[in-house]
Parts: sequence; structure tokens; C-alpha cells
Amino acid sequence: MKKHPNRLPATMEIESKPMKIFAYALLILIVILVAVPLYTVVMLSFKTKTEAMGPNVFSLPESFAYFENFKYIWTKGKLLTGFKNTGILIVTSVAGSVVMGTMVAYILGRFQFKGRRWLYLLFLFPTIVPAMTTQVATFTIVRNLGLYNTIFAGIILYVATDIMQIYIFLQHIEKIPMALDESARIDGASYMRIYGSIIMPQMKPAIATAVIIKALTIYNDLFIPYLYMPKSSLKTVTTSILAFVADRTSDWGLVGAGIVSVIIPTILIYLFMQRYIIGGVVEGAVKA
Repeated sequence: MKKHPNRLPATMEIESKPMKIFAYALLILIVILVAVPLYTVVMLSFKTKTEAMGPNVFSLPESFAYFENFKYIWTKGKLLTGFKNTGILIVTSVAGSVVMGTMVAYILGRFQFKGRRWLYLLFLFPTIVPAMTTQVATFTIVRNLGLYNTIFAGIILYVATDIMQIYIFLQHIEKIPMALDESARIDGASYMRIYGSIIMPQMKPAIATAVIIKALTIYNDLFIPYLYMPKSSLKTVTTSILAFVADRTSDWGLVGAGIVSVIIPTILIYLFMQRYIIGGVVEGAVKA
């Protein structure tokens, strides 16, 4: 009997009606949990301070033509400075992180040496240690190096290669035939020449994935800029918005406008680059 090409395997189908109802109810609940905060933030961005402090946070603003919150957040709120500093962090840190990550993956994926497995585990170890437990030591090192309250503090901390990048790069390096390396060695190419002329060009999909993930991580991070770069001129997009949040005097209209301004680039990047993000993360997870 010929199987329908779009039919799922029997083990993956939801046959019973109660299970279908549960699945759809769960999906609807998740959509609500994601959509309601976004709706609230967008509505707040068009409200005056009086409206934003009103009892009904879900109410519509009196006018969607009220753009004073956006004007203020971009002019006096230093959001433009935040975008500039965030851009510097992303460009420098991502470039350094990719170079370091591809080099580490090249060594681990192409060379057999004593302690190779232990080196891989050393990169894995920090992922199982809570980041907060190391912050005292990290802060002390950054301060003693004279990097505290400079943009170089963020660059140094972000440029560090993480296990996710190494995993992504390793999965792609394993797909590059060793015969290319051997042919290049016969022709007299050095290991660095092989890395630059063979490995790097073949890893463009993996690099694109790592760049997007790292860039979004830096773009959305609040902890490192807030702790290590508190100077007003070093504000990022997240700390620029945080400046309008206080215990008793928060201006939620300005906060909403800032969040909307910051979230739009993230949504656009994800919509256009989601195939690289998803494809790179799951690469190698399923083997034929």
C-alpha cells in the first residue's frame, strides 16, 4: 500500500480526540502567554503617563498618533547611544568569537593529540557551573586589568568562545572531507593556510548561525553592561531602557516605547535568518 507523502508515522499521530483537544489547548495557552505581554508593551508605548498609570493595562490608548514616548526615548533617553555601543560590542565580540571558535573546532576536529578529550570537557565545564558563582572572581579580574567601566570589559567577556559555538562548528568540520586537507598538505600548504583557504570557506553556514545567535545574545543581554559598563556614555539598548525603571517613579509609557524600538530589529533578524538559526542548532542532531 502506497503511503501518503505528507502523512506522519503512526507513532507520531495524535489519534484520540482528547489528546488533540489537549494539544490545541496547550498551543493556544502558549500563544496567549507570548502575545499578551507583547500586546501590553505596544499599547503602553502609545499611552501618556497618566494613561499608563491607569488601572486597566489592557486598555487601548486614546490615540495611536501619540509618538512623544518614542521621541523622548530616542532623544533624551540616549537610545541612539545604546544602539551605537551595542553595535560596537556585537561587531568586535562576534568577530573575535568566531575566529576563536573556528580555530578551537579546527584543532579538536582535525588533530589527534593527548588530552584532546579533556580540552573539550574544559569548554563544557563552565556551562554546568552557575554564572553567578564566578562573578566575584570575574569582576576582580576585570577591575585589576583596568577594564572596568570601559567598553573593553564587555568585549573581553563576550568574545569568549562557548560550547554552543564549538558544537556547531565541530558538526560542520566533520562534514568537510579530510582529503581536502591532505591534498593541500601535499601541495605544501601550512595548517594556517588550510584553515583560512579550506576550512573557513566551507563553514559559512555554521558561521552564519553562530553569528546570529551570538549577536542576539549580546543584543538582549542586560547583566554584563549593567555590572561592568555603568557609565552613562557606555549604555547599551538594554541599560538605556532600564534607566526609566525605578521603584516608585517608573514611566511605563517610555519603557514600552523603548522595548518596542529595541524588539523590532530582533524580530526582523529572526524572520529573515531563522533558517540559519534553527538549521545550525539542530545540525548533526539527527543522523541518517
